[in-house]
Amino acid sequence: MGEVDVLQLATAVAVVLLAIAWYLSYAAARLDRLHAKVEGAMAALDGQLIRRAETALELAMSDELDPSSALIVADAATSALERHTVSLTGADPLDGVTFAGREVVESDLTEAIVAAVTPEVRTAIGEADGPGWDALERLDAAVVRVQMARRFHNDAVRDVRRVRNKLVVRVFRLAGHAAMPAAVEFVDDVPGVTS
Repeated sequence: MGEVDVLQLATAVAVVLLAIAWYLSYAAARLDRLHAKVEGAMAALDGQLIRRAETALELAMSDELDPSSALIVADAATSALERHTVSLTGADPLDGVTFAGREVVESDLTEAIVAAVTPEVRTAIGEADGPGWDALERLDAAVVRVQMARRFHNDAVRDVRRVRNKLVVRVFRLAGHAAMPAAVEFVDDVPGVTS
């Protein structure tokens, strides 16, 4: 009778240990997928920011804006495009993808767009029905895509932070050496353009 009890106890302990190991493995894999989602969302946001800067530059060069507004938008767009050439990550492309302090440059571009593309300017460009109208429509679409991409990125960051704050993840260090992702906050609201 003693051998059966020991065998049953050993089996029960083995089953519990296997269940714990499976759960930890599942949690680590889920956290890894969430980190990959953040990296993908950051890449998408970066692409949309580049597209927005390019379309803003296109509008500035279309001769539809007054010269001073065109210069302000072109300067802000060029600064944003130059900032994109800076490496976002260190030697390991999967380690700690960050926004690299671009919030100020991107906010400046948004503010330049808001200052230059007033409702009156929109009306004038629409009435002219020239190449500026197409550029303005592309810029509006790019602004909406930037807003959505930033929202998706920040949602993914929130998911990672929620999982990483769980006791099991912290105790067993399931995040490894991965950097804690940060939300991206900058001014991206352009009046007259809705997402």
